[in-house]
Order: sequence, then structure tokens, then C-alpha cells
Amino acid sequence: MGIDVAENLRGVLASLPERIKLVAVSKYHPAEYIEAAYAVGQRAFGESHEQELAKKQAALPKDIEWHFIGHLQTNKVKYIAPYISMIEAVDSLKLLREINKQAAKNNRVIDVLLELHIAEEETKYGLTLSDCRSLLASGEWRELHNVRICGLMMMASNVEDERQIRAEFLTAATFFDEVKAQYFADNAAFKERSWGMSHDYRIAVDCRSTMVRVGTTIFGPRVYE
Repeated sequence: MGIDVAENLRGVLASLPERIKLVAVSKYHPAEYIEAAYAVGQRAFGESHEQELAKKQAALPKDIEWHFIGHLQTNKVKYIAPYISMIEAVDSLKLLREINKQAAKNNRVIDVLLELHIAEEETKYGLTLSDCRSLLASGEWRELHNVRICGLMMMASNVEDERQIRAEFLTAATFFDEVKAQYFADNAAFKERSWGMSHDYRIAVDCRSTMVRVGTTIFGPRVYE
């Protein structure tokens, strides 16, 4: 293993306030890297491909908290529903319904985040702010008793301009306040603001993130098989 995962992980943890949860993004990295992070005490890991995740989940310790952080197709939900801890990128009511259906089959309640599309990039998935408002206003989510909406997730534009990144994070933070007040004021579970990745997590920390998704800084460049 050419990367010192343990040292890198300790460095990231040292740079984060205690209130911030770290999701170590392990997609495209081998199980031994996850084991090295696990040995240091890391338990939350992020994956975005169902088949890769299935292999890792089968082989690795069962107290790992797996977060699905990529675009999730509805036909893949049934495969991860038995064990996934959180699905971070819910971008449609259709997907929310399917997660609820598969969670019920497994007698589980699955935590989810609603993904916002704020970045000025076509390649990003997610709900526009108006789409997210419409989804919540429709009220159907209240009847989905096997999913628990725990907050919001987004990715900032992949640009060098820190002012733009900061503005996008702050837009998400302000929107979180709006949604919290209108729909989740009495719901303690709705608290997560998942934004910030390897290149911008320090800015995200300043912009009221509660959860950062850091991969490359911990595990090095991705290994595509």
C-alpha cells in the first residue's frame, strides 16, 4: 500500500471541528485501504456503485456505516436496502418511494438526504430548490414511514473560485433553514448538511456543513479497475 491512509485520515480528522462527521469516500479504492482507515477508528464510508459496494460490504466488518453517495437508480435500491446506513443523494420522489418500499421489505427505516442541484454544471444530479420545495409541499413523503429524511446534500461547482464555492454552500445552508422551519421544526433527525469534498471541505466547514465527504485526501488518486 503506497498511500499512508492512517496518517492522511488523522490529518483530515485533525482539521475538522468535532461537530463535523467525516464520510471517507472509498469508491474505487481497495478493501485494504478501508481496513487501514477502520483500524484508526473510521466507521462511515461512502460508495457510489452498487456492485463494488456489495463486495466490500460482504468482506468488511459489519459495524461499518455505508453511505451511498452517488446517483442511485431505482432498480438498484433493492440490493443495498438490507444494509445501507444512509442514501445521501435522493433526487426524486420516485426514488424516495422505491427506497421506502425496499426498506419496508427489510423491516428497516433508511435514512436519506435530499440532493440539491445548485452548482452551475449540467453533469450534476439533484433537485433544484423549486423542485425540492414542490416535493416537500406535496406532502407524500410524510406517508413514507420507512424512510427518514435527515437533511440535505449538495456538491459545489468544481471551480477554483472560492467565492463561487462559498456562495453555493451558503445558498444550501439558507435553504436548509427554510426547509427546517417549514417542514421539520419539531424533527430532531432533520439536521444534516452534507457538503464539502477533498478540494473544498474547509470552505464547507465555514458554511455550516455537518458532514463532509472526503476521498482523495485520505486514499489518494482513485484506482479504476
